[in-house]
Amino acid sequence: MEKFNLIATCASGIEALVGKELRELGYQVQVENGRVRFEGTITDILKANLWLRTADRVKIIVAEFEAKTFDDLFEQTKKIHWDQLLPMDASFPVEGRSRNSQLHSVPDAQAIVKKAIVNQLSETYHRRTRLPETGALFPIEVAINKDQVQLTLDTTGDSLFKRGYRVDKGGAPLKENMAAALVMLTSWKPDMPFIDPVCGSGTIPIEAALIGQNIAPGFNRNFVCEKWDWVPDSISEQLRDEADSQANYDVDLDISGFDIDQNMIEISKRNALEAGLSSVVTFKQMAVKDFRTAKINGVIVANPPYGQRLSDQQGVRKLYREMGQVYKPLATWSKYILTSDLEFERFYGTQATKKRKLYNGALRTDYFQYWGKPVWHHDGKRE
Repeated sequence: MEKFNLIATCASGIEALVGKELRELGYQVQVENGRVRFEGTITDILKANLWLRTADRVKIIVAEFEAKTFDDLFEQTKKIHWDQLLPMDASFPVEGRSRNSQLHSVPDAQAIVKKAIVNQLSETYHRRTRLPETGALFPIEVAINKDQVQLTLDTTGDSLFKRGYRVDKGGAPLKENMAAALVMLTSWKPDMPFIDPVCGSGTIPIEAALIGQNIAPGFNRNFVCEKWDWVPDSISEQLRDEADSQANYDVDLDISGFDIDQNMIEISKRNALEAGLSSVVTFKQMAVKDFRTAKINGVIVANPPYGQRLSDQQGVRKLYREMGQVYKPLATWSKYILTSDLEFERFYGTQATKKRKLYNGALRTDYFQYWGKPVWHHDGKRE
């Protein structure tokens, strides 16, 4: 089976997590800004799409070369054996981006690449008329950075954050892969209590439950490459069967989501039902200031409002103060809070153990981490 050079793309700041996920799936990786390189067959491509929790897309690197003129770009692109990837009726839109390069016009770069591919395919398939483009979708991207061109073929389709369970999302939803990253950056294990005190549409608790039950995040969706004529259906079926057998549906999880807005709790419950996790995650209306627990050794993950607008800032900072006061007695719990408010610690009332810079979409945020001191049994197990 042919091996491809591949990249898993991701949000800035979580590349190391994607690299870790791929290593755990058995691949050698090279971590770069916004992406992780690895190699694999079409089976590996489908496996990565099925299992990666924190990546955006899995792409085949078709070619990499230097181009400073549009003639260079055309000739180098035309040299590629596109017919080995694209059937005669392939629909192949070309997206583009360019940074710090002589070929800075993205529409021109897209048009040149498209023309070069059309030429190569027309010559190979002996077409005198236009290619029909009525078949399966093969999304191509030309990315130019410092005159280095990377041509890629997207195998994913809709971004991997679209798991398929979110039937409703409310105001400022967190993408599913970012929610998974927030959980994976904590010390949480499936035998520990997990709480999201401002759960919104329930994405963080649902992602925690998927991790806790070892459910493949892409299990209930399809990928664009599954419609390609050279990708056998049997591979997808086999990988999904394997994923189903690896899931631990019987594990006992203690995961809760709270929100002050009852409407968001109803949305969370619908999303959990769609994900098949309605009996696993508990959602309840509750304000942060009213939270109390006798449980120990738990983890709190929160993505509170950021107060981007000045009109919201006062209320949001009051919420940060309440968090600081309510969580202070929970010495055995670890707390992880994501916000773009760089003054968060001042209002929370305690300096974080550690901060990690993350991008929530285009917005620069910090993940404020407060590590608890778990209580241990004399036999080495947590209380």
